Amino acid sequence: MGDGAVRMTAWVHGRVQGVGFRWWTRSRALELGLVGSASNLPDGRVEVVAEGRREHCEQLLGLLRSGASPGRVEMVVERWSEPRGDAVGFVER
Repeated sequence: MGDGAVRMTAWVHGRVQGVGFRWWTRSRALELGLVGSASNLPDGRVEVVAEGRREHCEQLLGLLRSGASPGRVEMVVERWSEPRGDAVGFVER
């Protein structure tokens, strides 16, 4: 990960399952050089976990909130923490 690496966990609320949202998130994350995952949760949210440079995680968070994604995002709640460094690539779960 290197210097300045962070872990961002974001919970995306809205109509974000079954609309290509995880695929879109994965594409944006890979463009930003992030590793992690996008997972559907049983309650209809998508959990996005991304690790990399803070500025790139902040860019991804901005994209999640931009309205440019598939579906309809109503709210994004994020948490910042230390990177674990165990992710390889960016996967859809």
